[in-house]
Amino acid sequence: MTYAEVVAKTQTIHASLNIEEMSIFPRISLKPEVSDYLRSVFLNKEVLAAVGHQEAECRFQKLLACLSHPPLHTCVRASTHLAPLEEIRHKLGEELKKQMCGSSAEEGSLQILPHPRIPDVLLLPVDGPRPVKQLSSEVVVGAQCGSAVLRGAHVFVPGIVASPKYMKAGDAVSVLSDLEGRCTRGATSFQGNRVFVGNGVAQIDRSGIFCTAEPAKGIGVRMVEPLYQSPSFDGVLPNMAFLQNLPSVVVGHVLGPRPGERILDMCAAPGGKTCHIAALMGDQGEVVALDRIQNKIDRIRQNAQMLHLRSIKVYCFNSTRAVSSEPTQGAEGPPFPPESFDRVLLDAPCSGLGQRPIMSCTWSLKEICSYQPLQRKLFHAAVRLLKRGGVLVYSTCTVTLAENEEQIAWALETFPCLTLQPQEPHIGAEGMPGAGLAPEQLRLLQRFSPELSWDQTATMTAAAATLPRRADGDTIGFFIAKFLKD
Repeated sequence: MTYAEVVAKTQTIHASLNIEEMSIFPRISLKPEVSDYLRSVFLNKEVLAAVGHQEAECRFQKLLACLSHPPLHTCVRASTHLAPLEEIRHKLGEELKKQMCGSSAEEGSLQILPHPRIPDVLLLPVDGPRPVKQLSSEVVVGAQCGSAVLRGAHVFVPGIVASPKYMKAGDAVSVLSDLEGRCTRGATSFQGNRVFVGNGVAQIDRSGIFCTAEPAKGIGVRMVEPLYQSPSFDGVLPNMAFLQNLPSVVVGHVLGPRPGERILDMCAAPGGKTCHIAALMGDQGEVVALDRIQNKIDRIRQNAQMLHLRSIKVYCFNSTRAVSSEPTQGAEGPPFPPESFDRVLLDAPCSGLGQRPIMSCTWSLKEICSYQPLQRKLFHAAVRLLKRGGVLVYSTCTVTLAENEEQIAWALETFPCLTLQPQEPHIGAEGMPGAGLAPEQLRLLQRFSPELSWDQTATMTAAAATLPRRADGDTIGFFIAKFLKD
């Protein structure tokens, strides 16, 4: 299906739906210069020629609206290298039923569905938005914490920035997210730009949050009436069920690792994709994971140990310098000689403008546009490190042309040895016009575009009934390209 056909289909679906009616939260808050830049991306000449001005503008407005809302499903990657999918599904159901005992959620409402095309994915419908009444006693949390609550998390103490003056453990409180980070830590109230995300029960006195010599840890507010109801996976089958966005799971399958191969994950933290690659190989072969920040490296090691994966080797190293300029004798770690790897994953650092929910982005246009040069340096290293006949997968979690389709056009021109390849599975949309790529090239790209199918008005029952199909469109914004090195 071409880009124009996909958009035409969504025109029919949403013809009677008003964007504001579908929105529970305000559209994502951006600096004016960033909003203008994104509008120019989504209304570029090639898009306008394909779908027309009205539909392009509508699609852009839907993007701004859907980015501030969470997907209506939770995606779990099952550790099928340790147990069959059905066994994990059963165990997960038993654990989550224990969690639901005594909660406001009905036990019979728990559904865990396998994805029809991805053999290690389980999907759980999210119930929301729900009619929750805001209380007078308010706890304010940071924007990142607020986003986590909307994806099913409880409020952990480090995320709390303000609470009532006399708050005690056991108090019922409403949780509000500080969108712009302007609430002073330790305040007793805040009337700035904030949104309500649900109600919970305080697990700690105010003094235990703000009046301690050592930073407090653990759950600060246990959510009992979240605006979006989904299970908390804190401590639930940690080695069997791994929370991961659906497009991030697709990346591992598109890379197609095989037992016995040597594979490089260039920007590996926090290690979800690294561990998935090793699992898909049956833990046979070698997966080299690089990241330049030490505490992130430690996180990758922890994840690998938790998932019982021994084929992963982790190094703290700058991947732009991962190619050795002279032969290395007997050295196991980086830098590596050219053509050292059968497959390379470049899940590149990016502006992250596809993440959901994200209600506010305070970055300047200069910051948003700063990633392209780094991505190209990493691309140069990736191509040199890849064997002839090897596969390179490039991915981002952003929606800009500059970091996605424009990078592909640049790569094809810069590296004549690279050719685009079909992707399996291909459950997202095709690439977006605007970078001068041919239609057949755009069809080989995979862009997850939540604005094309976004609809928060669907009922819980309808959403669950069509969950696997809906989940393919109701994702974070994401981009994948697959190359073969001739």
